[in-house]
Amino acid sequence: MLELFEKYKKYLPAAIGVVAVALIVVTWILCPSGVVEEQSEAPEHKIVIYGIVADSLTLETGEIGDGQTMGALLGGYGVSAQMVDKLNTASKDIMPLNKVRAGRPYTAFIEEDTVAGVRTLRHLAYEKNAIDYVVFNFMTDSVSVVEGAKEVTTVRERDTVTITSSLWGAIMAANLPYELAAEMEDIYQWSIDFFSIQPGDRFTVIYDRQMVDTVDVGLGRVWGAEFVQGGKSYYAIPFKQGEKVQYWDEQGNSLRKALLKAPLKYSRISSRFTYRRLHPVHRVYRAHTGVDYAAPSGTPVMAVADGVVVFKGWGGGGGNTLKIKHAGNLQSGYLHLRGFAKGIKQGSRVSQGDVIGYVGSTGTSTGPHLDFRLWRNGTPIDPLKVPSEPSEPIKKENIESFEYVRERIMAELRGDSIAVEDMIVQLDSIPVQAVAPTEEAIAEVAKDEKK
Repeated sequence: MLELFEKYKKYLPAAIGVVAVALIVVTWILCPSGVVEEQSEAPEHKIVIYGIVADSLTLETGEIGDGQTMGALLGGYGVSAQMVDKLNTASKDIMPLNKVRAGRPYTAFIEEDTVAGVRTLRHLAYEKNAIDYVVFNFMTDSVSVVEGAKEVTTVRERDTVTITSSLWGAIMAANLPYELAAEMEDIYQWSIDFFSIQPGDRFTVIYDRQMVDTVDVGLGRVWGAEFVQGGKSYYAIPFKQGEKVQYWDEQGNSLRKALLKAPLKYSRISSRFTYRRLHPVHRVYRAHTGVDYAAPSGTPVMAVADGVVVFKGWGGGGGNTLKIKHAGNLQSGYLHLRGFAKGIKQGSRVSQGDVIGYVGSTGTSTGPHLDFRLWRNGTPIDPLKVPSEPSEPIKKENIESFEYVRERIMAELRGDSIAVEDMIVQLDSIPVQAVAPTEEAIAEVAKDEKK
């Protein structure tokens, strides 16, 4: 080994040189700048709130106080009256400063100069509601206003609730969105008598719950419902016919009927149609050819059908009275009103569901209520026993699309397992699968061709 070393040692310097050059070349290829770069650090995470990078700012949160103005709030942060005036001009078309409401939250973004002991307001975010907000930005000598909205996520829910007292009470007890009570009444107002709900009645509903982070901020679309009253099921299937989404039963009949079941919401029946009732004031037996709905004074009263106002005025013991003439020789009457809705006068045309007046206690009355009456050909009829025909059903050309929606909604209401891609999540474009013609249809075509 020693002999070999002595033999080749004269080549050793050259070999070392070659290796050194090779290392330099490799280094230059991998790092053209000639310097091996250190691994770059991960980008610093930035805190962004209401679209504002807030890493170097101090945040203070609060709520608008009773009687507090935006000018007073900003003044407390050292914003001059001149700057508030500029802000008032800049924000008048976006968020007028006099429209701020007590109890709404705000967040102030403050720049702190700890050396000089100076605090400067740079931004103030005001939440108009649970989703929408506006940001007031303050520069050295100018201001700007920016609108924004929090990201809303939609969670699809299916809930079944058994009623023990009222629809409203059942929804509150089940911790469902309170807006669902009003939505269910709107959907079923022509089909279900909510004043006759009994313990044990139940409903299943599919709906979208709108969330901001983990906070429930509202109700989205109701995708279907089944209401069981007295053992009978009433389905509500959403479908878009024309330009408007409406609700239909499983047979394709519109839930919208010629007459509303009742002319107001959130009330109770205090007296029914009868020809012999002990009058609460006069204490004698008289006919009461109407239905009394006890409700708080000021509760809106709606027209039960399209029609024309034929009487508006004082009705003696009936107090402020309104009468509307409808198709089919029907006339409706609304007694003891506190007042009439704006624009209502004799000869006015009204649509079903229009607010026409407000519950009161005018005339001979012991308390706020609506005395609602119906006449056919001038003869009093019991409003609770009037059958009402549905509006236009699903059109022939829309039947397949409706059936596609119906089958999936009803399966989901039953609790069947449904693939996400098969769920109905929009109603603007419904895919209709081609259906093979039946033997009867083929025979019918052949018969027509022979003719």
